[in-house]
Amino acid sequence: MSSNRRRTAFAAASGLVLAAFSAGAAVAQQQLAAPPAVAAEFRQFLVSFRQAVQANDRAAVTSLTRLPMLHTSDLHDRAAFEGRVYRQIFTTRNRTCLRTARPVYDRSGDGTDSFMIFCGDMYFLFTKKTDGFRFAETGVND
Repeated sequence: MSSNRRRTAFAAASGLVLAAFSAGAAVAQQQLAAPPAVAAEFRQFLVSFRQAVQANDRAAVTSLTRLPMLHTSDLHDRAAFEGRVYRQIFTTRNRTCLRTARPVYDRSGDGTDSFMIFCGDMYFLFTKKTDGFRFAETGVND
């Protein structure tokens, strides 16, 4: 193969690889859409959760939380959650963010529907189980 043909073939192959990579990146950036029934159920849950957070009502937030709850790599029971963990998580800044931040849907490999809300360097995870949606964990938004 001549030098010009090799360069042309290489340029064509490079273009295909770049196009495939770009298409893959675009697909990865698209947000997975929640099934309509799941989205409706979560919206209903989120209204109650946001009202409880806005009122700074520990008991109401706790009733909407799946316990034990994962926070800072540790599981916390009801007493720990209502005691010190609640104050750490639901700062004024996070309560403000949770009122308006847009949830992001995901479905895990085991079929669990979940939504995340990102507030600064923290995420809030809400999962759906047989008893409906519950606040399930927090972690560092890296």
